[in-house]
Amino acid sequence: MRCSPRPGCDARAVISDAQLRSLLLDCLKLWEVEGKVSVDDTGLAIATPLGVFSVSRAGEGLRPLRWFYQTPERAAAQRPPRAAPSVVALLSALRNVMAGSGGDRLRVGGG
Repeated sequence: MRCSPRPGCDARAVISDAQLRSLLLDCLKLWEVEGKVSVDDTGLAIATPLGVFSVSRAGEGLRPLRWFYQTPERAAAQRPPRAAPSVVALLSALRNVMAGSGGDRLRVGGG
């Protein structure tokens, strides 16, 4: 995980499965998507009314890729999982394929 050049930032820090699971649960609520997140042999499984989505870590040799995610449609078509270079990209892609809402947006300024 990349880190800004500030004190206390550890560039070797890696998000744990428990942290990612908690983050995904919070995102499902924010996106207004009904679902459950569980840990399985390959990573995390996200069960929703649309089907089961999976998330797994990319191997060290595949860097800068960080994550792979699989949608029910791609799995049914026997297509490979898609790649995401960061947690932010992973969450954005999952929100889009799950048709999640964007959540409230803070606007600063006049208008």
